[in-house]
Amino acid sequence: MDVFSPAHLLDWAALLLRWLHVIVGIAWIGASFYFVWLDNHLQKPSAPELRARGVDGELWAVHGGGFYNPQKYMVAPPDLPQQLHWFYWESYWTWISGFALFVLLYLANANTYLIDPRVHAWSAPAAVAAALGFLASGWLVYDQICRRFGHKADGSIGNDGRVLGLIAVFVVGASWAASQLFAGRAAFLIIGAMLATMMSANVLFWIIPGQKQVIADMRAGRPVSPVFGQRGKQRSVHNTYFTLPVLIAMLSNHYGMLYSHAQNWLVLVLLMAVGVLVRVFFVQRHKGVQDWRFVAAALALLAGLIVWMAPRPAPAPDASAAAASAPAAPGMAEVQAIVTQRCVMCHNAQLAQKGVQLHSPELIRHNAQALYQQAVVQKLMPMNNATQITDAERALLGRWFEAGAQP
Repeated sequence: MDVFSPAHLLDWAALLLRWLHVIVGIAWIGASFYFVWLDNHLQKPSAPELRARGVDGELWAVHGGGFYNPQKYMVAPPDLPQQLHWFYWESYWTWISGFALFVLLYLANANTYLIDPRVHAWSAPAAVAAALGFLASGWLVYDQICRRFGHKADGSIGNDGRVLGLIAVFVVGASWAASQLFAGRAAFLIIGAMLATMMSANVLFWIIPGQKQVIADMRAGRPVSPVFGQRGKQRSVHNTYFTLPVLIAMLSNHYGMLYSHAQNWLVLVLLMAVGVLVRVFFVQRHKGVQDWRFVAAALALLAGLIVWMAPRPAPAPDASAAAASAPAAPGMAEVQAIVTQRCVMCHNAQLAQKGVQLHSPELIRHNAQALYQQAVVQKLMPMNNATQITDAERALLGRWFEAGAQP
């Protein structure tokens, strides 16, 4: 195979984009978590000179051999510095790198990754348009919920049960709809990408513009409207609680037992609910409230999922009958027949997805461990079962590998 073949270069592009996505994602989530923690640990200053300067909260911390004293001003210091550090590129690059990876892997290979004819048979262009529509419409619907229902009784902007409840209902509905249209793995990823788009759009359209408007008004000597801070706080709180659901949606699409479940949308919703409960616990803990009910609820949900999704063992057959009927270990001829029909079209000398070739007995044995893990244990391959491999064929591959992968 040509080392500079398109497949080889695409694998490298996917690896580097995923690496970049993880790096900037850590930076964004880390900054978000830190500021939530910081806001909830600030203490009212005792020094008169600090209060006179407008300092509303401060914190002393030690890290890396140095002492830090962050201070938060209620509005801004009397003399606003010219040099201000803005926390937004972490958000933008997380979304840009994630979207580029989504285009490279999913949209450019819609027939493989987006479409499962058993779920919904449609054309690749339609599936691509629908996937992009989820990202755009997710933001538009969410933004309208916040705009129309985010006003409190006193006229301020914030969060209440109505806003949070509507957002939750919308996310549940979107999860169900995605699972009715896309392959299970793609559905999980699309919901995670939809939430991530909402988070990054909050930063792009509301949080950063609001902060810039406040600074511009202060420097111009104009009155500062409280609406910008209120709206920014509202959306920042949402971003905090979206974070863990986004992460589990992105991670869970690597586990076939989750996205291949008959009620995969409910599996995803419950996993995201666990993420919300865990995040609520930590936010409350930052405020000095140890409410372990949230942890108990999260653990109960996880335990319920594990029990609900556990495979049901078949009744144990009579030992003598089982010994008499036990099939002999398959030979290479049987294994190669299955691999040729179900796998070789994507794993051959010309097209070696993930660098795996399976077009000869020697290559099948060389890649036996990966074949067993992907096709038998995790059932991730063939992708979306595009070649319709049967459970009996998977079982045969399993017996062959467990018997020593004999030639």
